[in-house]
Amino acid sequence: MLDYRMETFLTLCECGSYRKTAELLHLTQPAVTQQIHHLEEEYGCKLFSYANRRLEKTEAATTLETYARAVRYQDQMLREKLQKKSNVHALRVGATKTIGDYFLTEYIHRFLDNPENSLDFLVDNTEHLLRELEEDRLDFAVVEGFFDKEHFDSILLRKEPFVGICRRDHPFAGKNVSMDELLSETIIHREDGSGTRAILEQELLGYNESLNRFRHRICISSFKVILDLVREGYGISFVYNVLADSDPQLAKFRLQDDRIVREFNIVYLKYADMKEKIEWFFGKNINPLLP
Repeated sequence: MLDYRMETFLTLCECGSYRKTAELLHLTQPAVTQQIHHLEEEYGCKLFSYANRRLEKTEAATTLETYARAVRYQDQMLREKLQKKSNVHALRVGATKTIGDYFLTEYIHRFLDNPENSLDFLVDNTEHLLRELEEDRLDFAVVEGFFDKEHFDSILLRKEPFVGICRRDHPFAGKNVSMDELLSETIIHREDGSGTRAILEQELLGYNESLNRFRHRICISSFKVILDLVREGYGISFVYNVLADSDPQLAKFRLQDDRIVREFNIVYLKYADMKEKIEWFFGKNINPLLP
């Protein structure tokens, strides 16, 4: 069980205000201050300071917050295990859109083959999923985007090529394309915060280019709509190979013979013991999933 002072500390980390923390926890502000001072004395370090009248966490507070979130999560898991049948499992899983819509279906089916199992499954962009993990609203997430390995632990699930797609009769089909040729096209890309957009922007940065340099841009949050627009010739896009292969009317191309490969990772709170829940979903040994 998490110490009540640690719960106060986590609330203060989340809302960044002694006054708001006191209101949320139905405490007086001096009581909140006293509890934080107790933790500072206990651990022998300063946890918060003010800069330009704004409360900021110290480096020590960030480290303590990471540990405390993991402890709180483990306590929730223990309560679930004590209260439920051993053969019935409940999971809260997140996935980025490519993975959620085109890769995890067979694992979802297998998990739900036990009709007593329950699953909350969230498909969203990487940025939002990581925030849900931090706020203990997900057990783990499967993401293809970048994440901070100082704050999250992970297991490599798969390495997947990242390819250009166009309609089958497009001049790019099956070819290596120069950067000048690429920039002359309309690019259809995901919204800010998505993993695929971040990867595309990083790749362009390597050529000292950006999305703004394309002839025209279309921003779409739905992969289904992106594939439809590419299929109908409204532009080109970059997606994971598993998504490109899902539509026989699309062709693939590469940028200047570059082979871009990115990881699909199972991501969870740092220091949280997630082995059992990951095995519920993926099976006892996930190594065979690696290509």
